[in-house]
Amino acid sequence: MANLSMREAYGRALADYGAVNPKVVALDVDTASSTLSNFFEKRFPDRFFNFGIAEPCMIDAAVGFALAGMIPFANAFAALAALRALEQVRTCVCYARTNVKIASSYAGVSDFKDGPTHHAITDIAIMRSLPEMTVIVPADGGEAAAFVPLIAEYDGPVYFRLNRAATLPVSSPGEALSIGKGIVRRQGKDLTIVACGSMTGRSMQAADALTSKGVQARVIEIHTIKPLDAELILQAAADTGAVVTAEEHTVIGGLGSAVAEVLETCRPVPLAMVGIHDTFVRTGPDPEAIMDACGMGVYDIVNSAMSLIDRKKA
Repeated sequence: MANLSMREAYGRALADYGAVNPKVVALDVDTASSTLSNFFEKRFPDRFFNFGIAEPCMIDAAVGFALAGMIPFANAFAALAALRALEQVRTCVCYARTNVKIASSYAGVSDFKDGPTHHAITDIAIMRSLPEMTVIVPADGGEAAAFVPLIAEYDGPVYFRLNRAATLPVSSPGEALSIGKGIVRRQGKDLTIVACGSMTGRSMQAADALTSKGVQARVIEIHTIKPLDAELILQAAADTGAVVTAEEHTVIGGLGSAVAEVLETCRPVPLAMVGIHDTFVRTGPDPEAIMDACGMGVYDIVNSAMSLIDRKKA
């Protein structure tokens, strides 16, 4: 499913897994045709529940399903799940440690046409700050699909961050995934690019561009922001001596901050963060154009990497 959009790959995979595990239920908030939880609805109408435009109510109901022994996937737009329903997520899901899976679609700037109110550019920071919450950010449709059974079988709250659009494919069919374990997508000795989500494919393109400049960049995909694979990041920092992070999210509190926290305490090295720099993002013709305009372009990764190479030589 690597060529599908994340939301379609997820929607189809959720329906497929629903046939395997009868404990799975799907909840939505009048967005099933957007989140594509409607694939599940069509196959299992008696296990699908629509709550209208009421994200907090949906989360509370998901908690009830979890307490009854079911495995609820609560579907919503990322910006609304992370903000409008935050109190319920904090108190009823995380504090109570209920087995709720929050599938947040239209993350980052992938909901490009609806503007700043619908862009989810702070959700990773919010969700990773909550005790007991696991945060997973797949890189492409293949990973979005492959994570569904892993998340369903994982005991505890999960925030599953999904883009609306297709992203550059990086995963391979049948590739082994493990919650909490990053993936080395490319070897390199001069610096490391640590990426998540849609920026993983862009980081691979940046690594190609850096090769022409004589720089061998290692690319690590961190699909699990929390718990973070600190061991893999520290080893890469030790091997290459510099790290660039890349995320479709603000650089405040997201992947870059998580990596910086690990490096600062254990192995300080030159670090640069590629992402959105403390600003709201406006509308654009498509997500790629917005990303290029807001500091998340391939050239931004390349320029950040070259600046670190210069710092290493100084």
